[in-house]
Amino acid sequence: MTMTRKLNLLCAAIGCFFVLTTCENEPVGVASADSDGDGINDSTDNCVNTANPNQDDTDGDGIGDACDTANFTSLPCENGFAGVYPCNNYDLIGYLSLNDLSINNSGGSNLKGNDSWGWTDPQDGKEYALVGLSSHAAFVDISDPDNLRLVGVLPTATSASIWRDIKVYQNHAFIVSEANNHGMQVFDLTRLRNVENTPVEFDADAHFTEFGSAHNIVINDDSGYAYVVGTNRNGPFGGGPLFINIQNPTAPTSEGGFGAGGYSHDAQVVNYNGPDSDYNGKEILIGSNENEVVIVDVSDKANPVTISTVGYNNIAYTHQGWFTEDLRYFIVGDELDEQNIGTNTRTLIFDFNDLDNPELSFEYIAQNTSIDHNGYTLGNSYFLASYRAGMREIDITNIGNQSISEIGFFDTYPENDNANFNGVWNVYPYFESGHIVISDIERGLFIVKKSN
Repeated sequence: MTMTRKLNLLCAAIGCFFVLTTCENEPVGVASADSDGDGINDSTDNCVNTANPNQDDTDGDGIGDACDTANFTSLPCENGFAGVYPCNNYDLIGYLSLNDLSINNSGGSNLKGNDSWGWTDPQDGKEYALVGLSSHAAFVDISDPDNLRLVGVLPTATSASIWRDIKVYQNHAFIVSEANNHGMQVFDLTRLRNVENTPVEFDADAHFTEFGSAHNIVINDDSGYAYVVGTNRNGPFGGGPLFINIQNPTAPTSEGGFGAGGYSHDAQVVNYNGPDSDYNGKEILIGSNENEVVIVDVSDKANPVTISTVGYNNIAYTHQGWFTEDLRYFIVGDELDEQNIGTNTRTLIFDFNDLDNPELSFEYIAQNTSIDHNGYTLGNSYFLASYRAGMREIDITNIGNQSISEIGFFDTYPENDNANFNGVWNVYPYFESGHIVISDIERGLFIVKKSN
């Protein structure tokens, strides 16, 4: 997909006067007189970054109801709604706006949310949401969902960008961004313990600068390697994954990369123990590489080897994918097919029983029309960030019979489910408590949990 195409899509989605670009495949910053797209100019909007078209302000404090969290209480899903948010089988138990995730509104009127991840402190079991914003990363104690606490923020290493990605290894957060020359920030999450006078502004514990901007970062917990993807197409690996040894988290070292598969938008890397016995014990990377899925043996960092590639009909932009827990199936989202082809939300399920000969098993077409973004599996569920349709939970119990179905959702964008780039960017479903982190581009952080 061309840069022009990406810019046109984003401007059509949120409205913009100008766009500053970097990297190769997506716009980086947007300036708009109506940041939340609710028809109210930022200069008079009582809730700049969250749509509040009627300017409701129940308590008269000058902060619109849509982003006023001073008196937030959990909202059960009743009769299909949790407050104003459509839902099924999920309650809203915590919320912070973009401003709540910032110190002194540091992101300004163009503040946007993006990626998210989670960390559980092994010392006391406290859960933390790690939330990316255009100007910084926010660290939130979510142990008491009714009283979410912003512990602190880590400012961007260089400039603002609507792309920031976070993953965790050995109690450290690793953060990349498409901001120019950002590199990789490393932050020791144990510093979140016992912080007084919150929130505070942190600095990084390490800053790896052997690459500039990057779209995403993937970590294999079992090997201790980070795989940075979406770097400069003119770099030594053409935007393919970089191999970074993070076994000593604050002293990362580069060990090469893989460029034969072309630009990689996202990936998953595992120490393989699946149905294809030929590769058991190998470290396997699955790349979502714009126009195909690429399977690579990266066990030997000096000599990565392509195992196979696989495509599918009506490719628009192969965006992201995730294995089922048994490593038999790989579930993929194409980010632009809903707009380019006109289909409802489409999810592609590949059979990886034979890594040398992967096959498309079937396609799942949802009832809603939104664009799909990032998805992750947990047990027999697939949790999908589906932009304007919010977070969707899909039961994959019968995936082997080419049958999956939606069993729950929480929609943070109640206006509509149109195929535009607003709403949920990411979901993190891996807390033992059952709390699910949802990061929303315009509205901030939602914590939801399955209804009793």
